[in-house]
Amino acid sequence: MMRIKFFLQPVIIACFLAGMATAQPNHYKSTKNAVNRGTEIITGADQTDLYMDYLKGKNVGMVINQTSVIGKDLILTVDSFQRAGVTIKKIFGPEHGFRGNASNGAEVNNSTDPSNGIPVVSLYGNKHYKPTPEDLNGIDLMVFDIQDVGARFYTYLSTLHYVMQACAENNIELMILDRPNPNGFYVDGPVLDTAFRSFVGLNPIPVVFGLTVAEYAQMLNGEGWLKNHVQCKLKIIKVANYTHQMSYKLPVNPSPNLNTEKSVLLYPSVCLFEGTTLSLGRGTMLPFLQIGHPSLKGKYTFSFKPVSIPGMSEEPPQKDKVCYGIDLENYNTDLIHSTGKINLSWLIELYKAFPDKGHFFNAYFSKLAGSDQLRKQIEAGESEQEIRTSWEPALGRYKNMRKKYLLYP
Repeated sequence: MMRIKFFLQPVIIACFLAGMATAQPNHYKSTKNAVNRGTEIITGADQTDLYMDYLKGKNVGMVINQTSVIGKDLILTVDSFQRAGVTIKKIFGPEHGFRGNASNGAEVNNSTDPSNGIPVVSLYGNKHYKPTPEDLNGIDLMVFDIQDVGARFYTYLSTLHYVMQACAENNIELMILDRPNPNGFYVDGPVLDTAFRSFVGLNPIPVVFGLTVAEYAQMLNGEGWLKNHVQCKLKIIKVANYTHQMSYKLPVNPSPNLNTEKSVLLYPSVCLFEGTTLSLGRGTMLPFLQIGHPSLKGKYTFSFKPVSIPGMSEEPPQKDKVCYGIDLENYNTDLIHSTGKINLSWLIELYKAFPDKGHFFNAYFSKLAGSDQLRKQIEAGESEQEIRTSWEPALGRYKNMRKKYLLYP
């Protein structure tokens, strides 16, 4: 995805300020590598000839959001399916809601979609992460079609886990319309300690796990990670013309604050700052591209001011305060491609610069990191190389295990 320059258009900025996170350019962006090869990546959803007949005559539930689109006009799959005569009984929406316009962490309630009259079950409201038997009543087949970004703490991965669990327990097949992973070209980070399981990390995988949604689903089954080791019956529609080393630019923003190509690439590194007192740019139009805090004034000249942005960040950290820190807007993301590593230097640097070290981290950091080890290592002043060494042998074991579930080279 990430070697092509991304420019945030003014119209998109305006739509975000209005809380309309689904506004996107109305055309696909083929990948740089795919263009050079004379082929184009084709998502699972776009290959309707492979699955549309299979949907006919069934009562279908759909786990979807604003990224669930088909064709150059970016038609929502639910609308396309209805036009084709598929019976959609319910929509199941993840964090940020079915329409993708709820802020991070905002509770989303059940509703009825006004545009199509279909009941919408929230899988991110009042701890309702897993569909209940009542939710699934009358459904013959579930379809999962959501664009992931390849970081362990991005919650769509946990939604997939709980949907698979529910489908397995209720003997419902799950069809996955697979999509490329924009961070699928590398594997890095500490492997989660299951003692620190949470909705931002359920299973022992590294921060950057290098799998598409369908590949990860196969891992959930194959490693017996669903409760009681149940198996979910899967029907996978693969991505065509895709390899993990290809760059892929998302046609639709995957969530309100991942609104640029660069932010998606930097997300695995920068999201760790959600577990600190620092701002990572939420409340600006460049989230995940700037990191700072008011108390760093005098140590950094770059500054920004988070404010409330409806549908994006209503109550961002350090709201209405001028923050000083690091500007990543012009960071060369080719470095991620060349090194295949998340960036720890910003975390180490800003911890050293922060005047009140006792209040730098919060309890959320260990959930994001997958254990309390990284926090302790940074507090102890360990080098990046020492920290990386501690990730083995768990990281190496994961890389070997991953090979069993790859659908793409």
